[in-house]
Amino acid sequence: MRAIATIIVSLALLPALAAGVEFDTPHLSNAKGKVSVELGGQRFVNHGLVGAGRLSAGTVDFMGDTLGSFSSLAIDKASWKRVGDRYEGVMWTLPDRGRNDPGAGLFYDYAARLHRFRVRVRPYTGKPLPADRASQRQVDIVPDGGIELRDFRGTPFTGADPGTGTLVENGITLPSPASGTGAGKVSIDAESLQFTQDGGFYVGDEYSASVFHFDPKGRLTGVIVPPAAVTPRRDGRIDFNSLTPPQTGRRNNQGVEGMSLSPHGTRLFVALQSALLQDSATGDASGRADTRVIVYDVANNPVPAQPIAHYVVQLPTYNDAGKGKPANRTAAQSEIRAINGHQFLMLSRDGNGLGTDNDKPIVYKSVLLVDTDGATNLAGTAYETDTTPVLRAADSIVLKADIVPAHWVELINMLAPAQLGRFGMNVATTPKNQPTTLSEKWEAMDLVSVRDASHPDDYLLFVGNDNDFIARHCVMQGQACDSTFDNDNMILVYRLTLPTMQRSGR
Repeated sequence: MRAIATIIVSLALLPALAAGVEFDTPHLSNAKGKVSVELGGQRFVNHGLVGAGRLSAGTVDFMGDTLGSFSSLAIDKASWKRVGDRYEGVMWTLPDRGRNDPGAGLFYDYAARLHRFRVRVRPYTGKPLPADRASQRQVDIVPDGGIELRDFRGTPFTGADPGTGTLVENGITLPSPASGTGAGKVSIDAESLQFTQDGGFYVGDEYSASVFHFDPKGRLTGVIVPPAAVTPRRDGRIDFNSLTPPQTGRRNNQGVEGMSLSPHGTRLFVALQSALLQDSATGDASGRADTRVIVYDVANNPVPAQPIAHYVVQLPTYNDAGKGKPANRTAAQSEIRAINGHQFLMLSRDGNGLGTDNDKPIVYKSVLLVDTDGATNLAGTAYETDTTPVLRAADSIVLKADIVPAHWVELINMLAPAQLGRFGMNVATTPKNQPTTLSEKWEAMDLVSVRDASHPDDYLLFVGNDNDFIARHCVMQGQACDSTFDNDNMILVYRLTLPTMQRSGR
C-alpha cells in the first residue's frame, strides 16, 4: 500500500484504502467533486467541502478566558432548521484542559466548561475564492454563553495535571492534584462530547479514560469507569498523570478522544486515541496503530458497569517528514460519530499543520467509515478484564490470530487542495504559521440533516479544529499566555450521502 501513498490518490483507488495502510509521503487527493466508496454493499458519497468558517483566536469566552476550540462539538438537532438556501442552529463545543506547556510543567486551574454558539451555514459550490482569511465566511460562528461543569460536590473541575494524586467521590477514584495548581479538585482533560435526549450529556476524559455523565445544568451525576485493560497503572497502582506513560492502560494524553451515541441513543461508542500501552509495538510511534473502541448499552442505565462490545481498529501510519521513509507515527483518531449500531465515522490525522510552529508537510488527515460487523468482540475476555496484549509479537502491530479488526474505508480525504482552494485555504506549510494553512489538530465532528426530502440520506458533516488556545493575545485566569501567531477557531463543512444512517426521529 505504500506505493499508493507516494502519489496523488486517484478516485478509483480510494475505495481500496483499508486497515493497515502506511503513508510515507503526503496523502493528497485531486478530487474536485464527489467521491464514492463502498462498504457492506452500500455506496457512500462524499460530495466535498461546501463551507468553512472561522472565529478569531483572540476571542474571550463567557468565563473571561481565551476561547479554546474545539475538542468536540455537538449540534442541537432540535434547533437545526433550513431557511431558504441556508441553515441555522445551536452548536455546543468542548474545550480541553486549557492552555498548558507540559514540557515546562505549566498548567492552569482551568475550569471545565461547554461553549454555546449560534451557527449559520450557507453552502457554497462556486468559483475559487481569494487566498485570504475573509474567504472562510460560509459558516458564521457567534458565541452565545455556555455552562461551567461541576463535580458530585458542586465543585468546579480543574485542567491541571493530577500527578499521582487521587480523590474518591461516590465511591469512584478520580484524578486530583494533591498540591499546587488545582489541588483538591477533580482533574479533567475533556476531549469528547455527546448530548442525550433529555439534555444531559457525556464528556470523555483523557486523564482517567473515563466517561463523565452530567445533567443539563452541568452537574456530574455518574461515571463510566473504563475496563481494567484501559485504566492507567504503574506498579499495580492507578496513575492518572499525563507527563509520563503508565506501564499498562491508556497512553498519556491518549484517552477518550472519541465518543458517540448511536442515533437512537441506546449505544455509547468510546474510542481511545491510539493503542493502549500493552498493545503498542516496540520502536517508534508507528507501533500505536491498534486502538480500542468500546461499546456500552445505555438504554436504561446512563453509566453501565460493563461494555457489551469491544473492538480493535487498526489506524493508518505515516512518516511525519513525508519524504518517502518508513512510517514513524500513527494517525491517531480524534473523534467518532456513529451512524447506526455498527458503523461510525472516525477522524484520523497526523500532527502537522498550522499550530505546530514548524514547516513539516501535512501528510494525512482523513475521515474514515468504520464497520464493526465481522470484527472480534473482546468484551469479557482477558483482553478487556486484564492487560493481555492484542499483538501477536511485541515488535509488530500484527494482531493475534483470534482477533479480527473492524474494517474501514476512507470517506473524506481532507487534504484536497482544489477543494480547500475554493475557500481560500491550502496545505502549504512553508512559510510556516500562515493563517490560511490547514490546522494541525482537527478533533471535532457532528452530523446534521440537509433537510431535503429529495435527498433524505444527505447530511452535513461539521469538522472543527482544536487551536490549543494559540493566540497573539491570550488570557488564562487573568494571566497573559500570548503566542507569536494566531491559530483561529475553524469549522469545515462537508456534504455526505449516508444510506445506512439510522434516523433518530429528531
